Amino acid sequence: MFRILFYLVVVFVLGLGFAWLAERPGDLAITFSGYRYEVSLMVAAVGIVAIVAAVMILWWLIRSIWTSPYTVARYFRVRRRDRGYQALSTGMIAAGAGDGGLARRMSQQAAKLISADQEPLIHLLDAQAALLDGDRQAARDKFTAMLDDPEMRLLGLRGLYLEAERLGERDAARHYAERAVEAAPQLEWAVNAALEGKTGEGEWDGALKLLDSRKATGKDERESVASRRAVLLTAKAMDVLDADPQTARTAALEAHKLRPDFVPAAVTAARALFRQNELRKGSKVLETVWKKEPHPEIADVYIHARPGDSTHDRLARAKKLQSLKRNNVESALIVGRAALDAGEFQLARESCEAAARLGPRESVYLLMADIEEAETGDQGRVRQWLAKALRAPRDPAWVADGYVAERWAPISPVTGKLDAFEWRMPMERLAQVVESEEDFSPAPSIPAPKEEPETAEAETVVIEAETVKPEPAAKPQEPEKPSEPSPETAKTPPQPPEPPANPAPVNGQKAAPEEAEEPVKPPIPDDPGVEPDDKDASTSGRFRLF
Repeated sequence: MFRILFYLVVVFVLGLGFAWLAERPGDLAITFSGYRYEVSLMVAAVGIVAIVAAVMILWWLIRSIWTSPYTVARYFRVRRRDRGYQALSTGMIAAGAGDGGLARRMSQQAAKLISADQEPLIHLLDAQAALLDGDRQAARDKFTAMLDDPEMRLLGLRGLYLEAERLGERDAARHYAERAVEAAPQLEWAVNAALEGKTGEGEWDGALKLLDSRKATGKDERESVASRRAVLLTAKAMDVLDADPQTARTAALEAHKLRPDFVPAAVTAARALFRQNELRKGSKVLETVWKKEPHPEIADVYIHARPGDSTHDRLARAKKLQSLKRNNVESALIVGRAALDAGEFQLARESCEAAARLGPRESVYLLMADIEEAETGDQGRVRQWLAKALRAPRDPAWVADGYVAERWAPISPVTGKLDAFEWRMPMERLAQVVESEEDFSPAPSIPAPKEEPETAEAETVVIEAETVKPEPAAKPQEPEKPSEPSPETAKTPPQPPEPPANPAPVNGQKAAPEEAEEPVKPPIPDDPGVEPDDKDASTSGRFRLF
């Protein structure tokens, strides 16, 4: 476009010049070799322009003839290069599609048409073709040869790293990753691999230096670097907490500043502060995180901040945590546990019921079983709560790659990934049965069957069998056999039968043979037992319908 405009400007200027000469007539006289030539200015200008054009054309012709051999050779060289790049492109596409044979043929064709020194991608195509053909050693040799070329060094390190990972040689893979980080700290794969190696060996300082050497560009990348730095600082603080509380405190507080809602950092910082008798500052850190992320570890460290506190002092601190986060399951549970330790059974039961309304789960029913055993000692009710705990949803836990851990860890024990643990509900059990809040009301007495005649008949037979006693041996007499109840009678709640002339059999005696043949149904294995009201009922008749 610029050339076209330039040519138009030149033509326009020439036109203006000729128009200017046409408006101003004049003659031009030239004397040469005794001859005098007189022409007008217009003719002279046209002649000059024609001479200049002729010279330029003649120069172009001479130059074209002179450079024609080079032009012809360049044409064939460019044509050959284009064919080579076409073969290289086809080979790369075939390698990406998994066609090893075509990739190998195109690699050989590209190597014939293009020099490998001029196009390094030919080495990559050779390595990919060798991998597709299953020749791993040839591929490693190609990647190793790439290390001598500055342009291909990172590509060679990447290929050698992947091969070492495939063979399970973690040390070699870590070596290649560290070399890649030294050359290009912005490589994500190299930084992650080097970090996994250092964190796996507990080299937290080296991992922090490696992470600091990376130059974060975008906002998301800076947040990711800050998050991983907080994890590394927390791991370092946990590692040196017993040996050097001051270093642990500095690292944990920095991690808490980078991630204010990170529970392990806050817990570690609080423990370090408590060891230095800074109770108020440590409690402030825990309270700040508790408002954002209620967690049982925070509550446990907060309540046991002072080892010499009594159970009622711990209950008071639990109530303070509850005041910071109302209507929360963790708040209710921590108050319930503290109240149980303090012997406040009524408060513990109320807190447990509130937790069940907010989110019924396994720990709620287990705590209710502890309360029941400590307050009443009713083993039937305890078994009932334990049975409900088995069917309830599981409590949240630290989970990483399907592995459930009791405590947080900086890396996954399965894959070695940094910051892999999450606080969530494990997924081993699905579709849990959630008990309603009606389960926390006193258990009602067992109603009499109304719509099942067979069940009513069976129960009536058992009761009458217990009330019949055979005649003594001195006076043999056939006992009166009870009549079978009709379906109309079974539909209504059966009334206690009139006691027979003979009293009920005493413990240790056998009933009549006719009645003894009727089997008595065994109790359910998970039978929670009878209610306390049933235990205190009168046993003079040795039978009860309800």
